[in-house]
Amino acid sequence: LTGAQDGSVRMFEWGHAQQITCFRSGGNSRVTRMRFNYQGNKFGIVDADGYISLYQTNWKCCPLTGTSPKPYLTWQCHNKTANDFVFISSSSLIATAGFSSDNRNICLWDTLVSPTNSLVHAFICHDSGATVLAYAPKHQLLISGGRKGFTCIIDLRLKQQQQLLQSHDSPVKAIAVDPTEEYFVTGSAE
Repeated sequence: LTGAQDGSVRMFEWGHAQQITCFRSGGNSRVTRMRFNYQGNKFGIVDADGYISLYQTNWKCCPLTGTSPKPYLTWQCHNKTANDFVFISSSSLIATAGFSSDNRNICLWDTLVSPTNSLVHAFICHDSGATVLAYAPKHQLLISGGRKGFTCIIDLRLKQQQQLLQSHDSPVKAIAVDPTEEYFVTGSAE
């Protein structure tokens, strides 16, 4: 699966020289992150306009009609930009990281309810925007990085921020959690 500056999203398969499906054509907002769910049957994208779109991976183009795949869900999760997201446990709960004018830059969403009621909780952290997310499922922790180099640890069971750490002097660009969830590592723009 590839996402591009022009907003296009294309799926390729090993052993095929060409794409097997174009989920989104160029001319859309820049793709900022793409992730598959844990089962591999769905994927999502977030873009520079603050939108998230979720798709089924088993969609095949109909050669007779030429119909393009459509997302089964699209909504604006941040009013400035969306930078990252993670699927939480089941694929119906999603956390997003981005930049919103009200500083609700980490949001938890339920995809099984209507868009007007889908916001489960919004966290006010990373005052200049959240850049990256990681999920630690055993401990039910969400770890986010921000533009000013801070790392935030959120307890999803309690829906509250546990810690805010100054990790770097530049934007946090990557977070990795080890399989035992004893450690996490952050990487910055510098």
